[in-house]
Amino acid sequence: MGMILGKISVETPKYELIQSTTDYEIRKYPAAVIAQVTYDPTQFKGNKDGGFMLLANYIGALGNPQNSKPETIAMTAPVITKSSEQIAMTAPVVTKTGDGEKNTVTMQFILPAKYTKAEEAPKPLDERVVIVEEGERKYGVVKFSGTANDKMVKEKVENLKKWLERDGFKIIGEFELARYNPPWTLPPFKTNEVMIPVE
Repeated sequence: MGMILGKISVETPKYELIQSTTDYEIRKYPAAVIAQVTYDPTQFKGNKDGGFMLLANYIGALGNPQNSKPETIAMTAPVITKSSEQIAMTAPVVTKTGDGEKNTVTMQFILPAKYTKAEEAPKPLDERVVIVEEGERKYGVVKFSGTANDKMVKEKVENLKKWLERDGFKIIGEFELARYNPPWTLPPFKTNEVMIPVE
């Protein structure tokens, strides 16, 4: 019942709140270990979240973990999505673009904080799942509820970019979409964030 009503009961990344305005927040996140998969969404019949199953299998969320230990890894939130599709602005939506010819999506699970180095995480059995380390990073963040459809996300990204530039922040990368709830959560109770890296 809690998941339907948006209760987030899994580990979420810790961050330091640098600044809070009525429009957005500036947050600093510590280094993290991430499991990610980059794929062509057309492989999954247009479902941009097709990579979710690969990552869920790696951590053992749906049965036996598909990793070298095999070790069940606790699910965390949010699930991060980055896309190489172009958005009608000044830059592409994301930095990871696959082979440069197709639109690709990179989906990420942030692993539990107990993993501090990539080599500490169990090795994925599926070569499409890659374990990477991300260093400390700073983001401008806008939180919103509802279903994060393309139109809504585009609007949030455009507004956040405008606010960050207005306030003198230098944008240093493309946006990420963070979703904290499973798909069956009622839309008004979903927690989503658009995150743009800043200097």
